[in-house]
Amino acid sequence: RSPVAADPPRHPRNAVHVITTFDSGGSSAELRRAFDMPAVGDIRARIMALADRSLEGNPETVELLGYRLPKDAGPEALHRELASLASGAHPLVAAIPEPMNEVVTQHLSAFRSLMPVDMDLAGASIGNLILTSGYLSLDRQLEPVVRVFSGMVQARGVVMPVADSCAHPCGGLAPLCVRLENGEVIVGQHRFTGKTATSITSPILDMWLSASLDDPSPVSVPIQPRLAHVTRTADLICYPVGSFFSSVMANLLPLGVSCAVREAACPKVFIPTLLPDPELFGLTVQDQVAYLLRFGADGCPAGQALNWLLVDEDESRYPGGIPYEWLARLGIRVRKAHLVSEPPYLDAGLLCRELLGDWK
Repeated sequence: RSPVAADPPRHPRNAVHVITTFDSGGSSAELRRAFDMPAVGDIRARIMALADRSLEGNPETVELLGYRLPKDAGPEALHRELASLASGAHPLVAAIPEPMNEVVTQHLSAFRSLMPVDMDLAGASIGNLILTSGYLSLDRQLEPVVRVFSGMVQARGVVMPVADSCAHPCGGLAPLCVRLENGEVIVGQHRFTGKTATSITSPILDMWLSASLDDPSPVSVPIQPRLAHVTRTADLICYPVGSFFSSVMANLLPLGVSCAVREAACPKVFIPTLLPDPELFGLTVQDQVAYLLRFGADGCPAGQALNWLLVDEDESRYPGGIPYEWLARLGIRVRKAHLVSEPPYLDAGLLCRELLGDWK
């Protein structure tokens, strides 16, 4: 969901995209309620963004995976359309060549047999339904399903969920919970992002994973095991642009993530956003860096969670400016570069060129 002006060019390096599984809104929310499972919507969206559309059959597959059932149709009409998709009769499925056609219909048929009879299908993402079918068929292990799903569209990059197991004995992965400066506690990402609900009216002071949408009690979620090794051995770690708390900071909440980042002997780069972010509510670049350094630090070995800031050459784009002296005291260096070609968006090509450059 990076706000950039164009699709990034191809590069020879192996990029790992770490995606949160804590979304509590939209199609993912209905699936989480029905199956007590991690959120898969952001994972599906990232895989689709990385799909190689130059390969035969991939454009049709990506179109199907991104398709949503109508939001304004009645239950009977929605069930009929899902049945048409599962049987292969639907035009979107019929357009997909074999063997992918069979894979899609098998997963959708399996989902139909597993879904609750009263499940609300309005606005359901077909890609999310297929991911859910795979997750349920593989003993509720998400990471292997993501690998298979990525292979379906030859994703140009590795997508990994930040967490892959139950958060607590009740099962399911916990929603995000935030405490505002005014004392208000909000449970559920969809309630504080400002995208589908009223924006927050006070800065976010703290964030954690909670027991449920009705219970703000903190719970522990472990890092996805393979991700811990990938993080420790990375060539570069990037905190990308995006919704600061729900997309960036949320990846530091599972136990073990912050420790793995601090143990990694590589450049760790933060790219502040240039676009308005309702979650920041007036927080400056300095405030954002302070959060990145603080979250998940307890019990971790000594080591930097961040050592570089990558910013556009026009510092006036950043409210509050760039706190050079404060950053220098923390051992964080600033790299200024030409990153904007179509204001106010970051240019993906320029950004990739800088990230793949020399950070010594």
